[in-house]
Amino acid sequence: MAGATLKPVEWVGSSKEDIKEFPDPAKDRIGFALYQAQLGFKHRDAKPLTGLGSGVLEVVSRYDGDTYRAVYTVRFRLAVYVLHAFQKKSKRGAKTPKPEIDLIKRRLKAAEQHYSQTYDGAG
Repeated sequence: MAGATLKPVEWVGSSKEDIKEFPDPAKDRIGFALYQAQLGFKHRDAKPLTGLGSGVLEVVSRYDGDTYRAVYTVRFRLAVYVLHAFQKKSKRGAKTPKPEIDLIKRRLKAAEQHYSQTYDGAG
């Protein structure tokens, strides 16, 4: 990893504040996954989030009987965007609830706009 360029992390909506509310072990796992994404790698627990196109990943951290999730995109060449972070409340299945998916879709659009304005569409 020597000489690797660290991409900036851009936080969309309340994602940064939401992660700050997670317990430390969940923050550590998600933070390490984001760090690896900044370096151009994929954390072993990061999985593609289906239905949103390529480059949108979700990392899940289980702690003390609860499940914490962070969704981010590596779709852009110059930055990693954290789209959403939440504690999954439903006890039925692993599927991400539709309201969460809808929010992620809106934030992905906001990230695309921010990227084109901030990074001049450079990738």
